[in-house]
Amino acid sequence: MRIIGIAGGSGSGKSTLTERIRRAFPGTAVLYHDNYYRNHPGLSAAGRAELNYDHPDALETELLIEHLRALKRGENVRCPVYDFSTHSRSGKDILVEPPHLLIVEGILLFHWPELRELLDWRIFVDVDADIRLLRRILRDTAERGRTVADIAAQYLATVRPMHLQFVEPTRQYADLVVHNCLDEEDWNAVKAGIEALAEAGH
Repeated sequence: MRIIGIAGGSGSGKSTLTERIRRAFPGTAVLYHDNYYRNHPGLSAAGRAELNYDHPDALETELLIEHLRALKRGENVRCPVYDFSTHSRSGKDILVEPPHLLIVEGILLFHWPELRELLDWRIFVDVDADIRLLRRILRDTAERGRTVADIAAQYLATVRPMHLQFVEPTRQYADLVVHNCLDEEDWNAVKAGIEALAEAGH
């Protein structure tokens, strides 16, 4: 099994790139780091909404690492499912079987050395902040039931400062930096890298 890590700021296009890879390479499985946000059942909905979800401590990365190691051993795992509308885990999980190619996606994916070591290839999606913010507004209003005012407040309070402190510095750990996964030059570089990775695994 080969593991590709895709990181980059919120709204950079990670999910778009992930889906394009899935279509081009059938049988690819995906683990989303977002599903590993810690659960806080003891907090009210208002209390959960006040938490800083852009800090590395917000994620149960130790569980993700455990799952990746299990998949590398050929074992199945059950990935939690996070509900962004309630800021809590849904109580459901997803069965993931070891695939030939696994994508792990998340904004902070390259922050932990122990996690980076499990990734066979690392892609960082680097997009200007104004584009990322616009995409975040469109996504969160349509998919997560949030208001523009709430999105703006969260962006200024945590998203932007945490991006500068924790996300942007991890760009240095990428094997490939892409700026627009819909650009053919970037996409061809991604495809060539995956094909080389697959060939090296034989």
